[in-house]
Amino acid sequence: MKILIPAEQPNMNGEISPSFGRAPFFLVYDIEQKAEEFIKNTAADNRGGAGIAAAQLVIDSGAQVLIVPRLGENAAEVLATSNIIIIKSVSPAIKDTIRAFVNNELANLTSTHAGFHGAH
Repeated sequence: MKILIPAEQPNMNGEISPSFGRAPFFLVYDIEQKAEEFIKNTAADNRGGAGIAAAQLVIDSGAQVLIVPRLGENAAEVLATSNIIIIKSVSPAIKDTIRAFVNNELANLTSTHAGFHGAH
């Protein structure tokens, strides 16, 4: 199973980005293989629609699970068209978040926000 986490830097010892659409990187982590791949979030610098474009990157990555601290409603709508499970992170640390996910300690994200339209 592959999970995707928005990351502030391309480093397993790094922190989760608080912004999904504007996250500089995404970590695609294969739980079974314990394999990591950081991809640049090409949507981060979009003038608008970063969350929607980032959601498409998640779908294209092949991840089955997205772990985020929060998510905008437009990105959530795009992800709803796929079978991607959206989980709420509770720690800013990437490694702690992966450990908590593997130990089944995280819950589904149950609410979204309006987004930060026009914010950069």
